Amino acid sequence: MRDVWALVVRLLNGEPRGRLRLTVSVLLAIFASGCSVALMGVSAWLLSRAAEHPPVLYLLAASVGVRFFGIGRGVGRYLERLTGHDLALRMQSGLRELTYTSLSRTTLLGRRYGDLLVRITADVEGIVDLVVRVVLPFCSAAVVFLGTSAILAIFNPPFALVLLAISVFAGIIVPWLAARWSRQADERAIPARGELADKVREMALGAPDLVAYGLADRELTALAAIDSQLRTSERDGAWTRGVAEAVQMLATGLAVLAALAIGAPAVESGAMLGRDLAILALVPLALHEVYADFTKSAQTLTRSRAALARVLDVLRAEPVGSGDRVPGEESATSELVLHEVSVGWPDGSVLLAGVDLTVGPGQSVALVGPSGLGKTTLAATIMGLIPARAGQLSVPGRVGYLAQNAHIFATTLAENVRIGNKDATDDQVLEAMHQAGLQLDPQREVGEQGATLSGGEAQRVALARLLVAGERPSLVILDEPTEHLDRETADALLDDLFSSLSDSALLVITHDQDLMARCARVIDLTRWAVSPALPR
Repeated sequence: MRDVWALVVRLLNGEPRGRLRLTVSVLLAIFASGCSVALMGVSAWLLSRAAEHPPVLYLLAASVGVRFFGIGRGVGRYLERLTGHDLALRMQSGLRELTYTSLSRTTLLGRRYGDLLVRITADVEGIVDLVVRVVLPFCSAAVVFLGTSAILAIFNPPFALVLLAISVFAGIIVPWLAARWSRQADERAIPARGELADKVREMALGAPDLVAYGLADRELTALAAIDSQLRTSERDGAWTRGVAEAVQMLATGLAVLAALAIGAPAVESGAMLGRDLAILALVPLALHEVYADFTKSAQTLTRSRAALARVLDVLRAEPVGSGDRVPGEESATSELVLHEVSVGWPDGSVLLAGVDLTVGPGQSVALVGPSGLGKTTLAATIMGLIPARAGQLSVPGRVGYLAQNAHIFATTLAENVRIGNKDATDDQVLEAMHQAGLQLDPQREVGEQGATLSGGEAQRVALARLLVAGERPSLVILDEPTEHLDRETADALLDDLFSSLSDSALLVITHDQDLMARCARVIDLTRWAVSPALPR
C-alpha cells in the first residue's frame, strides 16, 4: 500500500501545480458537500419557522440561503468533478507514459499479452478512481463531519457528539469493515480480468485452428470458468456493499431517532427552541448523502490498490537493454566477438554456457539447433536486451534485427517502414522499399497485422525497416527469415537480404537447409547447451 501511495505522490508532483490542483479539488468537494448539508439545515429551519407565521421579512434571509446553497451544491459539485477529473486524467496520462517507457526498456517475452493489455489500460485507470472516488470524497467528508458537528453543538452539544459518532461509524468504520470483508474478492477480480482478456485474445487469434481441430468447445468451457470466477468475485463484493449500505441507512435512521430523543426533552425544558429540533432531525439525512457511496469508495480503494500494484510490477521490471544504442557507443569494433559467454533469461536458468563466436563484416554465420535450445536468447543477449550471465561480449554499436514474425501495424506501408526511422522522408522510404524488393504502393493500407500482405511481403516490410534507418547496421541478426514461406518466395527474399546487407556481419538463426548453404559457416549450438536433455 505504501508503494501505491508513493506512486500517487510521484505522479502528483510530476504534474504542473499538481498539489494546488488537488487542494482546489478538495476545497470544491468540501464546498459542495457543505452546501448539501447546509441546504437541508436551512430548509428545515425555514419550514419550521414558517409554521410559526412570522412576518415575511424574517424568512427572506433563509430563502436566500436556500437558493444559494441549492445553486452552490450543483455548481460546486460540477467544478469539483471538472478539476478533480482533470487532475486524475493528467496523472493517468503520466502513469501510462511511465508504463510505456518501462515496457520499451524491457522484454515482452514471457508476458501474457492480454493480461499486459489490461495492465496498461484498465489497471492504469485505477489512478483515476483512486483520486476521484477515494481521496476527494474522504478528505471532504472528514471536514464536513467535523464542521456539521461543531455547528450543531451550538444548538445541542450532546446530540452533536452522538451525530459525530454515528457519522464516523457509518462513514468510516462500516466502509472499512466492508472493504476488509470483500478484500479477497475485490483483489481476485483484478487479475481475473487480465486472465479473461488473455484468454479471449488467445481464442480470437486461434479461432480457425480451434474450429478445425474441434477444440472450440473445450476452450469456451475454460473461458466460461474464468468468467464465472470473475462474476463470483464481483457478486461477493456487491453483496458486501449492499449489506454495508443497509447498515448505513439504519445508522442514518438511528441518528434521526437520536435527534428526537435528545432534542425533544431539550425543547420541553426550554433549553432549545422547537424550530431548531427540525434542524437536528433533518441534517442527518443530508449527511447520509455524503457518506452513502463510501462503501463503494472503500472497495474502489482495494481494487485500485491491486490494479496499481500490477502496474508497479511493470514499472519495476528490470531494464534489459538500453534501447537507444548509438553507433560506436558500446564498441569501436565492427565485428561480433563472444568469449566464454553464458546466456539465459533473468530469473531463469542458464541455457547456453561457454559460447565462443566471432563474426566479422561481410561474414554470415548460421546458428542451428533444436527449438528451445537458446538461439533467440543468445540473440537477445547480443542485442543488449538481456545481460549475459557470464563471459565477455564485444558488439558493434549498431545492431539490426529481423524478427521471425515482425509486427505489421494497421496503417500504410510507408508508416510501417518508418518504424525503422520515424524521420525518414518519402524518398528514403521508397528507396528502402526498392532495396527490400517491395514493389507496392507506399500509401497502401495493409490491414490489421498486415492482413493484405503475403508472408514474403511482410518479411520484406521488416527488411525495409532495417534499410531505412540510414547507416547500415554493422551486425544484423536474422531470426528464421524464411519461416512459413514457400521455396520460391524464400529464395527471392534471401537474394535481396544478402545483396542489401552484403557489408554487414550476418548472424542467422534458422532451420532452413537452403539458408544454411548460403552462409559461410554453420554452428550447432548444442555443443554449448546446458539442458541435460540436449547433448553438449
